[in-house]
Amino acid sequence: MEPQEPVKREGRLTLVLALATLIAAFGSSFQYGYNVAAINSPSGFMKDFYNETYYDRIGEYMSEFSLTLLWSVSVSMFPFGGFIGSLMVGPLVNHLGRKGTLLFNNIFSIVPAILMGCSKVAQSFEMIIVSRLLVGICAGLSSNVVPMYLGELAPKNLRGALGVVPQLFITVGILVAQIFGLRTLLANKEGWPILLGLTGIPAALQLLCLPFFPESPRYLLIQKKDEAAAKNALRRLRGWDDVDAEIEEIREEDQAEKAAGFISVLKLFRMRSLRWQVISTIILMGGQQLSGVNAIYYYADQIYLSAGVRDQDVQFVTAGTGAVNVLMTGIAIFVVELLGRRFLLLLGFSICFTACCVLTAALALQDTISWMPYLSIVCVISYVIGHALGPSPIPALFITEIFLQSSRPAAYMVGGSVHWLSNFTVGLIFPFIQVGLGAYCFIIFAVICLLTTIYIFLVVPETKSKTFIEINQIFTKMNKVSEVHPEKELKDFPPSAVGL
Repeated sequence: MEPQEPVKREGRLTLVLALATLIAAFGSSFQYGYNVAAINSPSGFMKDFYNETYYDRIGEYMSEFSLTLLWSVSVSMFPFGGFIGSLMVGPLVNHLGRKGTLLFNNIFSIVPAILMGCSKVAQSFEMIIVSRLLVGICAGLSSNVVPMYLGELAPKNLRGALGVVPQLFITVGILVAQIFGLRTLLANKEGWPILLGLTGIPAALQLLCLPFFPESPRYLLIQKKDEAAAKNALRRLRGWDDVDAEIEEIREEDQAEKAAGFISVLKLFRMRSLRWQVISTIILMGGQQLSGVNAIYYYADQIYLSAGVRDQDVQFVTAGTGAVNVLMTGIAIFVVELLGRRFLLLLGFSICFTACCVLTAALALQDTISWMPYLSIVCVISYVIGHALGPSPIPALFITEIFLQSSRPAAYMVGGSVHWLSNFTVGLIFPFIQVGLGAYCFIIFAVICLLTTIYIFLVVPETKSKTFIEINQIFTKMNKVSEVHPEKELKDFPPSAVGL
């Protein structure tokens, strides 16, 4: 092969790229999953701690309502923090870079880990509530920045696979929390502060290792205008010296949107050339959270109990479900480049829709037909499989692919806000829906899954193996505009609107 002209080669998974992916995903995404699940197992012991602490201060125990309210606040502070974290994404990734943001983000993990670990000794449940807010901010930042960082590091033929890795680590985090949360390990009176405090370990590891890895070449070239650093980063990531073709491709992207400057969230909503991308982001992120995935986990224990699983064994079955989740997300990494994003989204949401419908029937009939509880278990596991194939991993990867560099941070702020607000809403409202509707609450989730599936079928294009520019051209046609960012749209905005 003659070395002179810039050759476009199939990117391969080099050691630097693989390690950067693992460290970013383990240090950040893993903690998100871990903190989602870590608070479930020891909830009884933690409520007792809240009550005893209150008694030591006041001399009487809390009312049932106050305790439930305080516990709900402790749980829902996490998605609320996630929402705040999502709003911080844009300013941070533009000022500190993608890698810099991930490093800075470790503050929001190490500080609360120490606070939660010491909360029992300090006899303060306020420390736990503040910590839940802080680890929420950490998860809100990492759930947006890790897919953005990896999507910009990866060559286009590996972008899908690496884009699913953060979701894999979220599921691994959930599983690890479920295993450490077994009553024999850490979900007991003495162990729960340690269970909550362990979240600081991945953050500390990331702080030590990530500085040795490259920043996003796209960030270096487009935002920092530092071509030498961008070439250097690409050489390390690709494992070969001739990176001119790829630098050229990033330049093309830069040219395509040179007029845009930095697009603020406000501007993102007003630009006709980004209309369908924004709508798709909102629907995919909303669909992911409102499709009932949290409700399924919440309900799982009761479903297993009614199927005759013994009380002390439920925790092992729950961990088993967590393992299925990890396995299926692992499979998604390998099939996302073969079957494509659109297919996995359609398949996943359809499976979730079917599982919700059958589950409603099974729960309604479980007292009349003896084998119904077993059908419920099958539904729960099918739902977990369906969600892990498409709805869980694909939306975040999709945002990286359908927006160009200038609009990507704002798009992640929108997608992240929808994700966390939906999560917060489900967490707050679901217990009431469950009391009101009982088993029929899954009908609501079935409808949401169905509507999301129809939208994907009608609107969402396939983005597999396409460059960011090619993907943008598909949307340009859908938005009925002539260029990627039509000049006239941008003239309407004062320069100050850019930094919002």
